[in-house]
Amino acid sequence: MSNDTLTAVDCVSDWTLAQVMAHIEQADKPMVFKGLCRHWPLVQAGLESSDKALDYLRQFYQGYAVTAYHIAPEQQGRVFYNQQLDGFNYQAGRLDFNQLLARLQQENASANPTGIYMGSTDIHQCLPGLGEQNSLNLQPINPLTSIWLGNKTKVAAHFDFPLNLACNVVGKRTFTLFPPEQICNLYVGPMEFAPGGQDISMVDFDKPDFERFPQFQQALDTALTAELMPGDVLFIPSMWWHHVRGIDDINVLITHWWRDTPGYLGRPNNALLHSMLSLRSLPKAQRQAWKAMFDHYIFDHDDVDDSYIPDTAKGMLSKPLDELNARKLRADLINKLKR
Repeated sequence: MSNDTLTAVDCVSDWTLAQVMAHIEQADKPMVFKGLCRHWPLVQAGLESSDKALDYLRQFYQGYAVTAYHIAPEQQGRVFYNQQLDGFNYQAGRLDFNQLLARLQQENASANPTGIYMGSTDIHQCLPGLGEQNSLNLQPINPLTSIWLGNKTKVAAHFDFPLNLACNVVGKRTFTLFPPEQICNLYVGPMEFAPGGQDISMVDFDKPDFERFPQFQQALDTALTAELMPGDVLFIPSMWWHHVRGIDDINVLITHWWRDTPGYLGRPNNALLHSMLSLRSLPKAQRQAWKAMFDHYIFDHDDVDDSYIPDTAKGMLSKPLDELNARKLRADLINKLKR
């Protein structure tokens, strides 16, 4: 699939972090902030050479074992399932971070390299001190800040619930992004397990099979692409699908995940799973009845006039749901699930 046919994500340059955060408060589409983190020491080391970047990372390591994937050369760096969809096409294991970096350098010299990939890893646990000069100061937000690294690997299109400021720090990286409603055209695989633990598109973006996945062309018609250079930062809104490709022999990414609603409201994915259990197998007429209920109480509640109910009596219908009523609702759900 050629990125030349896709629409590029909007890019801006010379914005301050304050301008970025003010934009994000209202943004519902991805945006690239060119050079926002180019001044970071890790970015500057990588611009000298990939070896300089890895040497810079080594100085922060204090023995915390990391999880890494080894992907056979014939898989061409694609992190995916095996053919039977009962396992994955890579071997995962815990190892010393220095061993991982040495393996990356070793594969870098190979004509037919094994794919090496370390996914989301807490930067403060893995490399304490690295984040002090190589992460975005998002206070008062306290994001989950993670480091990702590998060689020429490809991560299938998936979504994340949190918002994300993804900082491309070493090497070049390409993101292909789709709005949330394109789930119906992305041919999402099994929900029970997936590479990285997140539902993924089954389409091979290098050679899409349009006979098997004909509606994928409709997804491509809406796709955006972001070509990230070292120092560029990509904002990914909540629930946007994104396929990620590491272009160079050594690639490092630092992400910042956070949610813009209180944690006491719980994880929306839990509601989806509960609905899979209790609603999905109902007869269609009953599903449609529950769809009307969900539209009224959940998805279209902004348009519902509930002023006839006194505020003191609204309870779980309060908008937005406050912490006290949220905790009451959670306790009630737990008690009902025990019955």
